[in-house]
Amino acid sequence: MRRYDGNAFEAAYDRVLAKWPADREAIQVPTPFGTTYVTACGPADAPPLVLLPGGGGATSASWYAQAAPLARTRRVLAVDLVGVPGRSAPAADRHPRTVADLAAWLDALLDGLGVTRADFGGHSYGAWIALHYALRAPDRMRRLFLLDPTQCFAGFKAAYLLHALPMLLRPTPARVRAFLEWETGGAGALDPDWLRLQESAAGFPATRPVTGPRPAPDALRALKTPVLLLVAANSRTCDTYDVTARAAGLLPRVEADVVPGVSHHALPQSAPPQLARRLTEFLGDGRE
Repeated sequence: MRRYDGNAFEAAYDRVLAKWPADREAIQVPTPFGTTYVTACGPADAPPLVLLPGGGGATSASWYAQAAPLARTRRVLAVDLVGVPGRSAPAADRHPRTVADLAAWLDALLDGLGVTRADFGGHSYGAWIALHYALRAPDRMRRLFLLDPTQCFAGFKAAYLLHALPMLLRPTPARVRAFLEWETGGAGALDPDWLRLQESAAGFPATRPVTGPRPAPDALRALKTPVLLLVAANSRTCDTYDVTARAAGLLPRVEADVVPGVSHHALPQSAPPQLARRLTEFLGDGRE
């Protein structure tokens, strides 16, 4: 197995980050779980929007296709998760092990950013984290959008797990590419720089990610936070229409829809233009 190449990862990260607006800045926030790296853009006095990426090599940089339109009305704060590929530096003696730890990490992150309350958006695993945080800290979250979330309303399809298994057991660039080609129906439509970043993350010295059961149905029924759920029509992670139906039956304030012509791993980096319009409409002016 080829060893992880940190220089190649950093170079690939910078190429994707260059697709962000020119006014972007890097912010490093100390937390009890290590230093969290945040890519920020948009007016400093605009309502804050915290974006959480998916797992693997997603990183904050992967929000580049949505950063500019969202930054017209928001202070975009895209986060590198702690302990996974990215530029966040986990503490040597402590890393998140439970959902409660993730909530404590986000509390410390918001405090370090000087943010009392924010909008949140998450993709895939990041959506799972954001939804759990909405249940644990509703006073800190104004609105929440979920892009093709995993383990929130339904489990993974068996075929998805089987195809992911070789990459999970022994990650290599070739296995990462093969998996993404299968899930997206061909990597030709994917941004080559983004794809290179996913490949270069193979073998990253990551800690074990926090996983767990889906949020409890009773807790979801009691959630008062407005939620926008957008599911990829071509997603191979779980049943698209099962997810939307279950969410609609559990969340009292949810808008659920299907994004046509896109797969799970193509979100949000190759999302259609109408996605940004839907997100900005849902977020509104931030005054409510």
